[in-house]
Amino acid sequence: MRMGVVADISAAMRTLLPAGAAVAMAPVVRNTDGLWPTEEVAMGRAVPARVAEFAAGRRAARRAMAELGLPPSAIPMRADRSPEWPEAVTGSITHTGALAMAAVAPVTALAAVGIDAEPDEPLPAGVEEIVLNPEERRWCAAMAHPARAARLIFVAKEAAYKCQYALTQALFGFDTLDIAVGAGDRLTATFTRKVAPFAAGARIEGRAARSGGLLLAAFCVTAQVGAAGEG
Repeated sequence: MRMGVVADISAAMRTLLPAGAAVAMAPVVRNTDGLWPTEEVAMGRAVPARVAEFAAGRRAARRAMAELGLPPSAIPMRADRSPEWPEAVTGSITHTGALAMAAVAPVTALAAVGIDAEPDEPLPAGVEEIVLNPEERRWCAAMAHPARAARLIFVAKEAAYKCQYALTQALFGFDTLDIAVGAGDRLTATFTRKVAPFAAGARIEGRAARSGGLLLAAFCVTAQVGAAGEG
């Protein structure tokens, strides 16, 4: 992927997050350069493509941490496969094709952040029935390109799920979060049931953008909201 395109994608992702968060990119290449020993353990039996994604994601995360003036640190993989961030940091990693990206923020600024990136293409046939609820399907049907609108809902749910997981450690299906898309691709994810500390009906806010052939989404919970236990 050309450097100019990567720079455009990075700039677009930065617009989705508040001040205090850092964003960095890294190419997905077939090596483990930059992995720390505790990170390599998690990749012991992984196929080369997965190792390449994992290593690129960790490189991107450490670059984002450096932008915040934080020292480099290992980011091991927990048993649930989520990143184990340093104590003072919250973050999110995503991969798409040849690119990995990470968003990182100090926990004094954000309690949680979630990002995701997908090709800006129609959602594959058959996935819509799994991902979208009836109201989301109706919204997509009213759009000029319903299958591409469905991809927006998908990437939003993925980003919102990553964001909430940092606070809840809860696994659930696509039906637990309802996505609404507002003006300027502003996103709202609403919990359809209680997932502590979020009550049923609690909301987390996000935004979406398109750049470099990718559809990007980011959600965050501020430190103040996270401390209050609300969405």
